[in-house]
Formats: sequence, C-alpha cells, structure tokens
Amino acid sequence: MKLYEEPFQQIQSGKKTVEVRLYDEKRRRLKQGDTIEFAKLPEENEKINVEVKKLYTYPTFREMFEDLPAEKLGIVDNCIETNVKSIHNLYSPEREKEWGSLAIEIELLNFNNGG
Repeated sequence: MKLYEEPFQQIQSGKKTVEVRLYDEKRRRLKQGDTIEFAKLPEENEKINVEVKKLYTYPTFREMFEDLPAEKLGIVDNCIETNVKSIHNLYSPEREKEWGSLAIEIELLNFNNGG
C-alpha cells in the first residue's frame, strides 16, 4: 500500500497505529496477523512493514472517526467534519457508500530504506 509522507512518518515513529482505508475488494482480503508493506509516495523508495493487529469496519468514515481515538489515527485536529472532508478527498462519498470504511490497527515491524 502507498502512503503520503506525513502518515508514513507518523507510522514509522510509532505515533500513528491505525491506518484508514476504503473497505474495498483489496482490503477485504486483509486478515489479523497479515504483514503490510507501506511505500512512501511519491518515489516509493522508502518502505516500512507493519503487522495487522486488528481490523475495524464501519459503514461510514464519520462513524469511524466518532469511534476511534484521534491520536491512534495520527489526527491532531479532532474535528469530525474536517476529518470526513479530508478523507473524501481520497475516497468519494459514492465509493464510501458502496464499500464502507476500514480501520487497520497496526504494529511497526521494521524500517527498510529502499533496500
């Protein structure tokens, strides 16, 4: 999976322990105990590996943001409206309605600087 620089660094530093995604076809195959490799955008030359500790599904991102602690998501401004608008820049409300949302609780395994 790919991440922008800020969430990549938050996971790398241990500050962010939950990654948010659309609960689409690809993400429905995830299971507890799986390993995910995150590549930092845009070059994708920095990578980190995490273990999936737990999966949380929600019908909407709003319900997710209302349920999970903001600090686990790497969110400083815990304004639900702002967070929903921000995630809709990545995933349209139509796609959200079709698939729902997924919160992936993760644990950092290692750091690999492009290898």
